[in-house]
Amino acid sequence: MATHKILVIDDSRVIRMRVRDMLPQGNFEVLEAKDGVEGLNAIREQRPNLIMLDFLLPRMSGWEVFQEVQKQPDLQHIPLVLMSGRREEVTEKITEPFEFFEFIQKPFEQKELIEAIKKPMAKARKPRPKAAAAPAAPAAAGGDAAQIQALQAKVAKLEAEVAQLKGQTAKILAFIKQKLR
Repeated sequence: MATHKILVIDDSRVIRMRVRDMLPQGNFEVLEAKDGVEGLNAIREQRPNLIMLDFLLPRMSGWEVFQEVQKQPDLQHIPLVLMSGRREEVTEKITEPFEFFEFIQKPFEQKELIEAIKKPMAKARKPRPKAAAAPAAPAAAGGDAAQIQALQAKVAKLEAEVAQLKGQTAKILAFIKQKLR
């Protein structure tokens, strides 16, 4: 008898079957949804133990499903794995590090899938701010120093990444100019 319900929301039948085939037999009941609307309904009705959510879906995107799940305290505790062929699609909407869910890049192997399933179990237990989906309110007098420090660290990391990308772009442009001569 399956002990855990995993809901796989992906418009690709191949991905849904691949997840089903990679999981240890007998331990999981795999539920499937082929679009965001069907997936959100299944989340509400089935209350899975884990959600595997493709980021690009028809009818309702994975991003919209994610936002709906995060707005509802009775659903946001469900461990979540976001799937996409391109990490950039996810990071355009949700900044890293991913605090309350795990990300797996498609295509993936069985070992990667198993790891991606384990990690969000711990992340889902983290306490959530009262308004997880809303932007954080400005810190009160005295402020939340840890939050400010974390944001400053993120800004510094992003600035370093931008500087690195600028350097790489300059090298590419120099290479192209050299080849055009």
